[in-house]
Amino acid sequence: MKYLDIEQLKTNLSLGKTVEQWLGHKHEEDYTVLKWLSIKKERNAEFNVAYIESFDEGSDDFIDIYEFSTLDPDELLGVINTFSTKDEALDFSVNEYGASMGKFVSQGMIQEEYALYLNL
Repeated sequence: MKYLDIEQLKTNLSLGKTVEQWLGHKHEEDYTVLKWLSIKKERNAEFNVAYIESFDEGSDDFIDIYEFSTLDPDELLGVINTFSTKDEALDFSVNEYGASMGKFVSQGMIQEEYALYLNL
């Protein structure tokens, strides 16, 4: 997996490119919950951190994590927190959700992280 180094991470965010991170999963009695987050720069130059929990509805042939149902149907885009700077958004991601500065990927690569989880 190609993770972004800190300079790439901050450059991508400054340029308005979304970054994402796989945060793992948890097994419940009847289902598995996938956890991940994304950080996106908005048009007003603020940064949104979206924390997503979705049902594991994938398979070897279907790894499009964006299409999975969210745990809370009222939060289709996840739990969103907004920050004035990219550094505040990154710090929040690390402190609130346990993200790692060395494990962010470019948008779209979260599906590859899911495939690794499935051991494909």
